[in-house]
Amino acid sequence: MSDLPRLDVTFLSARRRAFAVVMAIELWERFGYYGMQAVLTIFMVAQLHMRDHDVNLMQGGLGFLMYSLPVLGGLLGDQCLGTRRTMLLGAFGLTIGYGLLALSLGHQMVFLPALTLIALSNGLFKPNAGTLVRRIYAGDGTALDAAFTLYYMAINVGSTVSMLLTPWLQQRYGAAVAFLACVVGLLIGLGYYALEGGYMRRFLAQRSAESVTSQSVGEPPSMPLVERLVSPLSKGMVSAGVLLALIVVWGFCTWVLHSAALVRLCIIIAGFGLVLLWVWLYLRAEQTERPGLLLTYILSTQTMAYQIFYQQMQTSLTLFAMRDVSGVYQLGPYRLFTMSAGQFQALNPISVMLFSPFLAWLYRRSAMKGRDASPAVKIICGYVLVGVAFLIWWVATSQSTGPVSPWVMVAGYGTMSLGELLTIGLGLAIVARYAPARVSALLMGGLFLLWGVGMYLGSLVADLASLPADGSGGMAGYGALFRTLFLGCVGLCCVLVMLLPVLRRLERAHWL
Repeated sequence: MSDLPRLDVTFLSARRRAFAVVMAIELWERFGYYGMQAVLTIFMVAQLHMRDHDVNLMQGGLGFLMYSLPVLGGLLGDQCLGTRRTMLLGAFGLTIGYGLLALSLGHQMVFLPALTLIALSNGLFKPNAGTLVRRIYAGDGTALDAAFTLYYMAINVGSTVSMLLTPWLQQRYGAAVAFLACVVGLLIGLGYYALEGGYMRRFLAQRSAESVTSQSVGEPPSMPLVERLVSPLSKGMVSAGVLLALIVVWGFCTWVLHSAALVRLCIIIAGFGLVLLWVWLYLRAEQTERPGLLLTYILSTQTMAYQIFYQQMQTSLTLFAMRDVSGVYQLGPYRLFTMSAGQFQALNPISVMLFSPFLAWLYRRSAMKGRDASPAVKIICGYVLVGVAFLIWWVATSQSTGPVSPWVMVAGYGTMSLGELLTIGLGLAIVARYAPARVSALLMGGLFLLWGVGMYLGSLVADLASLPADGSGGMAGYGALFRTLFLGCVGLCCVLVMLLPVLRRLERAHWL
């Protein structure tokens, strides 16, 4: 039941309109981001003539930045610039970054700055768009759940359309046109915000005015901390200082991404720092909070392992599709349609959209019967499915004497995507379920950092199948990699099964 004093038709209409603004800009932002990801690997190999080894490590470093920088974006949104302005700054940065990528074929010196600007801007945009949704629906939990369902559907719709479109544009007109399509997507989102954003601003202002304090409707302060502490004259100086700091961060990230050794050092520092944070939180926690913290740590690490497999979609699986998979779908003698190597990545969001309603129904049905599985059991089931996916790819490469059928990619991606919903799809829910509320935001940030480390490790694994400059040994190399990933998944499942008794004891202690 909402805490709001009124929920009349006018209010509900205004709320839906405010939400539509956020959802639209999120859809087009995801259109640009996933469109870029769908063509980036092939662009680096085919147009920039980078070696597989360099491409894999570049994708690993970029993945780490993509998952770690949202921590910075969340802090800036909460404490300095404000949620809305930080989100818009991220959207503008992404637009410029995609434009620089379009120029990088003729001016390769802008390639790395473009990638790191995209990573930094993604970090500014990603956490603050979700925060705006929570502020719009604060105090109405039922409506918030429905809103986030639509919100994540928008993400999948945007990513699916772009992953099908931009590889086609790359193949037909060149990579520059594909990257410019990402620019156009962001411009459409920003244009819609320019037309409709005023409704959202007025709605949020009305909500703040109707509340005695912002916290009374469960939302963060509408004015960021810095603005409440400094004089109006100093606000411009604060904003200028933040922008200058972001430029420094951009330069630092570019410097780091240029060197594989520096990326590796940052990964080690991040991992070590996260472990220290976990230990510090555990030692300061109340005795009753410690079982929940241990559950959060263990299960978060388990979800991180999925990123190792997920990173193959952008690295080894895309290169495998480019070199050894037929793009022609046939049903018997009938030719149906074709897909390019980059378009196969769209099978992931398509599968997520297809399987999500089924899993939601299954969870509700199991809960009604009192047989809802614990997150630990769901994660094991997820990794079984991931293992089956790589078994499919391994068998296909070992049995094939020519290009592999694209139906193999459908089966593999579909099975792996279902596993995704049972593993990393539970990550944020794990923190919300087991972590103490007072440190949940900190642990959410740590979880994203952990996933970034997993993305980097996934690139190191993908490098096991990197080909020499002449491209020889492709099918055998990918087959060996898929076998290694399958066997690794089997071993991981065995470890997780052995941990089940420990996790069950911790869960009982947590709920006492």
